[in-house]
Amino acid sequence: MSNPKVSIIILNWNGFEVTMECLDSLKKIKYPNYEIIVVDNASSGDDVKILKEKYGDFIQIIANDQNYGYPEGNNIGMRYAMEKGTDYLLLLNNDTVVDSEFATELVKVAESDPSIGMTGSKIYYYDRPNMMQATGGRIHWWLGVIEVCAQDENDVGQYDNVTERDYLFGTSLLIKKSLIEKISFLDPYYFFGVEEYDYCTRAKQAGFRIIYVPKSKIWHKVGADSAKFPKYPDLQAKIKRISGIGKYKFYYRLYKDHGPTYLFVLPFVLQMSLVGELLLRLWRGDWKKIRSGLVRRLGNLFRASNKPRSPR
Repeated sequence: MSNPKVSIIILNWNGFEVTMECLDSLKKIKYPNYEIIVVDNASSGDDVKILKEKYGDFIQIIANDQNYGYPEGNNIGMRYAMEKGTDYLLLLNNDTVVDSEFATELVKVAESDPSIGMTGSKIYYYDRPNMMQATGGRIHWWLGVIEVCAQDENDVGQYDNVTERDYLFGTSLLIKKSLIEKISFLDPYYFFGVEEYDYCTRAKQAGFRIIYVPKSKIWHKVGADSAKFPKYPDLQAKIKRISGIGKYKFYYRLYKDHGPTYLFVLPFVLQMSLVGELLLRLWRGDWKKIRSGLVRRLGNLFRASNKPRSPR
């Protein structure tokens, strides 16, 4: 296998401690041709200084003048990497640790077929290292259901095949340069959530395949960013406005842009009312997930998010 250049983009916001653990794990990866670009999304403390002093030339740091949210924060790092010349952009959450082969496996699969535009990792919970959080997912457009594959399942080898998905999570997502050149970057409209569904759908519509790679493994500290919100009331207020019930506008736009022509309102209503998910579970006879899914989704409406616990 050739070793095309991979630019690893890590978004940091007032989280240098978890970012350092992520960077320390990246020091052990075996892929030989990579760079690390840390985009600081306007941290209020000394994150940039601390990271520069500790990691020196191992990383490049971009210090944003404001918090641009998840999509545009990553876009800034990706534009920088593209201008310098790279072959792949690898989005990686700062609250993760990675297996030493995670990048090698992503690139290996991406290089195997020119039609593959993105590859993504098997995501485990950091505090439950054999329980999977996600292996990508499927979108049932007519039902208004965005399904997470492998969520909360112990890994006994049931997701060990390289598989095509409707979407992958930005927790660990390798993007081919040719895809960026064709469909551009993430849509900053979404700010904090839903952007992966939109971006992967745009990639598929452009003729690219989205592939889950089981041998690429990472472990994710779920909700590390969300736990910091109470310390920053202005940003917390903004997140609350665009989360929960307020996130309806993002799903409305998602279904308007990509759902069934003229009838996109139907799956949008099924998504928001939970009816689509109930119908899918009833058809499959999955009674446990009916109960747990409805409890979770109803709770999310009043807590912080209407998104199916995406890795973020």
